[in-house]
Amino acid sequence: MIAYTDGCCLGNPGPMGAGVVLLEDGKVLAEISRHLGKGTNNIAEYSAVLIAVEAAKGLGAKGLTVRSDSKLLVSQLRGEFRVKAPHLRELMGKIWKAGDGMALHFEWVPREKNERADELSKEGAGRR
Repeated sequence: MIAYTDGCCLGNPGPMGAGVVLLEDGKVLAEISRHLGKGTNNIAEYSAVLIAVEAAKGLGAKGLTVRSDSKLLVSQLRGEFRVKAPHLRELMGKIWKAGDGMALHFEWVPREKNERADELSKEGAGRR
């Protein structure tokens, strides 16, 4: 299964949104747009991945490739960069816990390959 994820923050900090598109064999299984309250862009990015992992697991995925246009997020989830902020370390732990038993992979994609997840995250951030 593949998940395209994006997090949005209207202001930083500000209202946050998460967008997720789940696909299998090129077919869209789910599109998720969620309002996340107030926070930062990094929290929104991590939260979008957590939502994707939980949704994929709920659909029975044994493996998930998460694609994001955030190089920092992908590098941190791959273990290439340290996560210094305690609240982001906590979110990363939740991602790995939610994905327990699943093969998780993280890939960076250019912004233009992540347009639908971006739209969904903006929709979520705009909800009150």
